[in-house]
Amino acid sequence: MLLLTRLFYLLLTVLSAPAAAPAHFAKPKAITVYLVRHAEKGPLADPQKPAEQPLSTAGDQRAFALRDALGKQPIVAVYSTDTKRTRDTAAPLAEAKKLTTETYTTDAPGLAALAARIRQTTPGKAVLVVGHSNTVLETIEALGAVRPVKTIADDEFGYLFEVKLPASGGPATAVARRYGAQKK
Repeated sequence: MLLLTRLFYLLLTVLSAPAAAPAHFAKPKAITVYLVRHAEKGPLADPQKPAEQPLSTAGDQRAFALRDALGKQPIVAVYSTDTKRTRDTAAPLAEAKKLTTETYTTDAPGLAALAARIRQTTPGKAVLVVGHSNTVLETIEALGAVRPVKTIADDEFGYLFEVKLPASGGPATAVARRYGAQKK
């Protein structure tokens, strides 16, 4: 009888102890995609080469603000269109993370290809995409999320969009935040 009583209390102790959730029941992590428009543009030196337009001083400051805003995030890839202003916006973060900026095209097939590459990212990790006022929202849609804002004005440079791609394959979500100095 004493043995049965001890077994009963042992069983009761085991059953009442908090159990850790098995790994297969843990909430799957999402891939996080940060998207920004290039920072403020500087003067165009050669009208025949608009892709080589540099950043202004305010744009350089915004690029470093982007690095500071995302520096602690688990960024594993940086994507940019092939213009000087987008590459220069991405550069401080890419350098801080020791990453090479990969280029993409903004036509419909290019955005679909970019979205497919991003979906290959390890869940729980993040990527940065730098585009233009007329491509960032389309990129969000290519990732399967709804635009968090209707448009980006030509003089608007402070949006930092965050898209979550659930590992479960559920719907993507997007939110708009701000970074860097805001226009007054």
